Amino acid sequence: MYAPLLANRYLTSRVIPFIAVGAVSLCVALVIIVVSVMSGFLNMVRETGRSQIGDVVVTHDVVGIPFYEEFIAHLKRRPEVHSASPVIETFGLLQMPYGVAGGRRLETVQVWGIDPVSFDETTGYQRTLYWKTPSPEQMPALHEEDPRRSPLFDGLADAMSMQKLSTSEDGIVLGIEISPFNQRQRDGSYRTEDPMTGEQSRAHWMPATEGVTLTLVPVSDRGSMLGERKSKFRVVNEFESGVYQIDAQRVLIGLKAAQRLLLLDSAPIVSRTEVDADGNPLVLGKSSPRATTILIKASEGTTPRELKEIVAEEYAKFGEAVGPNRAIAERLPAFVDIRTWEERLQDLIGPVEKERELMRTLFSIIYLVCAGLVLSIFWAIVAEKTRDIGILRAIGASRAGILWIFLRYGLCIGVVGSAVGIGIATLVVSRINDIHAALGVPAPMWLKIFTIIAAAFAVMTCARSWWRNRALATVLSGFSAVGLIGIAVLLWFHQGFQIWDPSVYYFTKIPSDLDLFTAVTTALGGVVFSVIGAAVPAAKAADTDPVRSLRYE
Repeated sequence: MYAPLLANRYLTSRVIPFIAVGAVSLCVALVIIVVSVMSGFLNMVRETGRSQIGDVVVTHDVVGIPFYEEFIAHLKRRPEVHSASPVIETFGLLQMPYGVAGGRRLETVQVWGIDPVSFDETTGYQRTLYWKTPSPEQMPALHEEDPRRSPLFDGLADAMSMQKLSTSEDGIVLGIEISPFNQRQRDGSYRTEDPMTGEQSRAHWMPATEGVTLTLVPVSDRGSMLGERKSKFRVVNEFESGVYQIDAQRVLIGLKAAQRLLLLDSAPIVSRTEVDADGNPLVLGKSSPRATTILIKASEGTTPRELKEIVAEEYAKFGEAVGPNRAIAERLPAFVDIRTWEERLQDLIGPVEKERELMRTLFSIIYLVCAGLVLSIFWAIVAEKTRDIGILRAIGASRAGILWIFLRYGLCIGVVGSAVGIGIATLVVSRINDIHAALGVPAPMWLKIFTIIAAAFAVMTCARSWWRNRALATVLSGFSAVGLIGIAVLLWFHQGFQIWDPSVYYFTKIPSDLDLFTAVTTALGGVVFSVIGAAVPAAKAADTDPVRSLRYE
């Protein structure tokens, strides 16, 4: 019975146990915060990557895949296939409607030619479109100056048809970060600002401009460039994927427009040996339009790996159904690259996974720091309680009983410290973007004044303690005064800085998902190593000779 009573007394009668609890909680919180950000980053890579390309990707670069429409219809017969969408992937030059001295600026962009309807079914394209009227549920949460409140900024219909409906011009959808006039706000929304005045301006909204010119270069199956091809497009909308590199580099155009520019549309197939009655090469028929990529989404209950095997099986069957003669004329590729979304993004996902595990390994050293701190603190406590331990041993307390007092002591510190650490980590991770936003603006005046007053109070307390010859109070208040003065100076000159720069990091927001697995394992590690740290001083206490300890001075 004396063990829990003494453990409770030792915990509540001194300040030093709270120092141990603080050390454990900070160690636990540090590990959880760092690994949670890394895990959130990895989860965002996975979720965004999968939403952008579906579950399985079929690719045949440059020359493309003929009969893709028939192949998609063939695939959809399988219940495991939810939807599929053809895409053309290439690179190009985008001539923007702004520049220096009336000129036009060129942007190097990744171009995707898409069919909006099937692309939306497969990837949720409509969800990423930025300029559309918010739902009634979303409207109250928007800032009063958010342009999307105005119906003039609604471009959903044009984006879903990939053309300017009022003029029937070919449409293009830009990544939201391509335009320099789109300025991201603290709440994550965008404003179209005039670069000269900094004020919101519809004239600088890309869908309101005269349009852009896109230059693509067709390439033959032999690797020869067939000459540049240019086309004018009207900007009909902009999309936000949440991944800065995609939003700053990718543009979307209609599939037929991409086929036309890259010479992947339907064209006459002529004989190289036969001629018609007019002496022209004999027309054997028309080729099928082609797509370089097919994105496929699995039905509920089907894994990407299972779908990959199904797609490979169906492609082989489709090749047999097309027939050898037609396949030779159209150059149906005998083999295409079929990958799951994870395999397609492995170059990106793999390094991030390794970095996360490296972080977990390196931050495991914190456990040793935690154990060392608890050991040092408990060693001091055991030295302080030597006489008490001697009395307990003299009245019959066993070695195991003395050992259990301090092990229980260490267990309590580990449990409380880990719980507090989880609380701190949860608070920081859940509000990490708010904290980052606060660091990006000047400190409020009330905080500056409060810090100055607190620093002045600490200086007066230090002077008073020195005048009364109180060394401990003088040292503590002196350290407090120096720290508060430093903080006051920093706050006074602080104008805001950006730690998480979207142009450097992959995502526009800091991941804010708590890694529950890491939280649980780290908390258990904090408890275990606290007990380990307490074990050595506890064993020393258990070995105490009652006669010598009663003579201890």
